Amino acid sequence: MAGADHTPSDKPHIPVLLRPLLDAVQPVSGVWLDGTFGAGGYTRGLLEAGADKVIGVDRDPLAFAMAADWAAEYGDRLVMQPGVFSRMDEYASDLDGVVLDLGVSSMQLDQAERGFSFMKDGPLDMRMSQEGESAADLVNSATEAQLADILFHYGEERASRRIARAIVKARTEAPITTTLRLAEIVESCLPRAKPGQSHPATRSFQALRIAVNAEYEELFQGLMAAERALKPGGQLAVVTFHSVEDRMVKRFLQSRAGKTGRANRYAPEIQQDQPQFTLKTRKAIGPDAQELQDNPRARSAKLRVAVRTDAPAGEIDARAIGMPMIGGKAR
Repeated sequence: MAGADHTPSDKPHIPVLLRPLLDAVQPVSGVWLDGTFGAGGYTRGLLEAGADKVIGVDRDPLAFAMAADWAAEYGDRLVMQPGVFSRMDEYASDLDGVVLDLGVSSMQLDQAERGFSFMKDGPLDMRMSQEGESAADLVNSATEAQLADILFHYGEERASRRIARAIVKARTEAPITTTLRLAEIVESCLPRAKPGQSHPATRSFQALRIAVNAEYEELFQGLMAAERALKPGGQLAVVTFHSVEDRMVKRFLQSRAGKTGRANRYAPEIQQDQPQFTLKTRKAIGPDAQELQDNPRARSAKLRVAVRTDAPAGEIDARAIGMPMIGGKAR
């Protein structure tokens, strides 16, 4: 889904890094796939920039329902495809471009009943597809060690063990079923946030959301699917919002571009035969001052862009790109 983990607001959805993304992939033409349709910001941007057709993919049924009032203006240039972007090569092939905007969307955060936000009380849900195991199921059934691993590896929460212990203790008194109760439990384990700092529960909510929706596995499989679905010359643009996602994308693209690093800092990079991508941007693109002023949600966003070569699609081990593993496997 498009967006990041930030405080919800009543402001209209602003696609993060849309302008630099369109600049990086221009000229836009042909058929594109927006794997994280969300509120439709990237899809509309691509269509307005010259794409002949955009296939919008989302696993949240609400995304397409909310697009009903504007989708018709694009006619058959817009195809809305329910599903997950890890299966994009089943939905399309020979694509001119793929865009992925990772995280959770502002429209999901704004709906208390979806259970993504610690700022509004609601059921502890967090399921993007509204199917399967919920965050409440996970919080009330996982062992203390499993919860600590999820909080540490998926949320980079340093107090993971302390929080996991508090969650297990609290659920013995009564099941944890609401967002505010979980937020209060997490807050009780951490120092009060200073002005300008994120809410103490941010990392824990991020970690649980990632676990519930298997987001890292989805990202890894989605990158591989994009490699299969793009035609030679097709472009892959990925916007991330935190360090683990960005590290996975960076390492994937470096590996598929044939850059396996160097033996030491003075040695040249080792080039592999038949790379599947060439890097269009060596370093990640971040928000400029104007975007930060217009859209504070963009402060942690990073954009990476690569171009598909004509080399056959291949395979790569998820561990090679730094995908966190819980209990020896991806969740």
